Amino acid sequence: QLQLVESGGGLVQPGGSLRLSCATSGEILSYYAIGWFRQAPGKEREKISCISRGGGATNYADSVKGRFTISRDNAMNTVYLQMNSLKPEDTATYYCAADLSVNNGCRTYLPDMNVYDYWGQGTQVTVSS
Repeated sequence: QLQLVESGGGLVQPGGSLRLSCATSGEILSYYAIGWFRQAPGKEREKISCISRGGGATNYADSVKGRFTISRDNAMNTVYLQMNSLKPEDTATYYCAADLSVNNGCRTYLPDMNVYDYWGQGTQVTVSS
């Protein structure tokens, strides 16, 4: 099965940037669509972005659109989330997840958590001055 490990989180000032990585192993990454989610303390897990298996389709939540960019390098078995213009409300634990289904749906909408088969352990992002 696919293993996912997130990294790149940390403490950043408002307006700053971070790039999260989701390193995968155990299976061929190009078989999977990937989603990024986040969960703040006391809140439900929120879907924020997805990318199709080949990378040709991406989608974003309104809360991050225009600030975050998802990308993937299947040869490197890694998916990235570039986060710019960070705000305190972006503070959360960020998770990547993988979906093996043929049609993830990312081209037209942001799939919910229950679509995804495998999850990483998360990386903490704190935006604070």
